[in-house]
Amino acid sequence: MSDFSKGAAWIRGNVVPIADATIGVTDWAMTHSDVTYDVVPVWNNAFFRLPDYLDRFEASMRTCRMNVGMSREDITDALQAMVAKSGLTSAYVAMVAARGTPLIPGNRDPRECTNHFYAWCVPYIHVVKPEIADKGVTVWLSESTHRIPSNSVNSQAKNYHWGDFTAGLFEAKDQGYETVILPDHAGNITEGPGFNLFAIFGQTVVTPDHNVLHGITRRTALELARAEGFETVERTLPVTELMQADEVLLTTSGGGIVPVARIKDRLFSNGHAGPKAAHLRARYFELMNDPAYRTPVTG
Repeated sequence: MSDFSKGAAWIRGNVVPIADATIGVTDWAMTHSDVTYDVVPVWNNAFFRLPDYLDRFEASMRTCRMNVGMSREDITDALQAMVAKSGLTSAYVAMVAARGTPLIPGNRDPRECTNHFYAWCVPYIHVVKPEIADKGVTVWLSESTHRIPSNSVNSQAKNYHWGDFTAGLFEAKDQGYETVILPDHAGNITEGPGFNLFAIFGQTVVTPDHNVLHGITRRTALELARAEGFETVERTLPVTELMQADEVLLTTSGGGIVPVARIKDRLFSNGHAGPKAAHLRARYFELMNDPAYRTPVTG
């Protein structure tokens, strides 16, 4: 009997236990990190903001010039079948478009690859463990690693180019911090591995708008902040200005809104989760149960 307790994958039209899912070793997804993808959370047996995540996934495929030969309805059906088969009621669900294998071995023309779709889901992932997020996360601000510029790798198409993030995570972990944020080469804040960043100044919330993925959780946080009476601003955020913020928070599909207690030696809210960030975090999880944003898992 198949064991789906650790997750499931939809691949080549079949749903299999995640441990049994494979792709070819010569697929450009493997050899060139030539992939675009998106991640939609499932919470209490329903997808959260699924249409928005599908919109962005489709936009990313267009940007990357990929055609996986599946309609939006086909992709939705695949995600539904996979999550239902897994039996997971709260899950981290990835949908992936891969460049594929060249039709002629050794060909370097990306137009001559057969693009394909696959998906996988695992029990819901918290990028920052909930017990840490509730208290406020510690973040390293990299001094030696900068974010890959958007004119090199388009940050608006979610991708597997994590060389900069991985180098930054080594720095953070070696220094005893939970995660990392990367600056650009001009000294402005960009993003971190799997999350956007927000700074709160009084009743104004600022988030970087350049060289960052415009995440769906980022969008949710902006909407929640406006609903709570904050002015929201999307613009360049210099590192020096960030360190003067009253509060800082991160946003991610793997855990929602996460208050920041410390960036390097700078403490926020006396080294605890700030009250405004903590309130927005609670509001995010309330919204995840709002029927207006939920697509029930069926199968």
